[in-house]
Amino acid sequence: MITFPSYLGQPLQYYQTPVGEMILGAFEGKLCMADWRYRKMRKSIDTRLQKGLKAEFVEEDTQVLQQTRHQLDEYFNRKRQNFDVPLLMVGTDFQKSVWQGLMAIPYGTTCSYLELSKNIGNEKAVRAVASANGANAISIMIPCHRIIGSDGSLVGYAGGLPAKKKLLQLEQAWMV
Repeated sequence: MITFPSYLGQPLQYYQTPVGEMILGAFEGKLCMADWRYRKMRKSIDTRLQKGLKAEFVEEDTQVLQQTRHQLDEYFNRKRQNFDVPLLMVGTDFQKSVWQGLMAIPYGTTCSYLELSKNIGNEKAVRAVASANGANAISIMIPCHRIIGSDGSLVGYAGGLPAKKKLLQLEQAWMV
């Protein structure tokens, strides 16, 4: 792995969850990535973050990454429903509005793309909302797993549908 001086770097760590491996990344004391290591959009997400932050990835640990791991451990042990890790969302204004909308979906509940579109005041942007949802680089904390199909079915998820199902079962929002 190529490393760069920390002032040019975006620290990252690998974190194994009960539902799959994540990559955690921080920039200037804020979490900018808690994403599934093996996902279809891995390269485009990484490129967006590196270009947006003008930084390269450096494998090292930071206080915010330690805090993130601790809070995710609590979440998976059903001891945490809300997160207070400082977040840095890297994306367009529209993507950020969708991600803010996702964070407004309460623990233990689900929402469709259409409902989310309405909630952010852009009912006709269902496809764009779905695309922004898929571009989310801070999974679980920005709970894109809480989005389901209008008919109540599980729909795409960066961590895979088995991971999504387990997260919703953990939150008891969707029973199979």
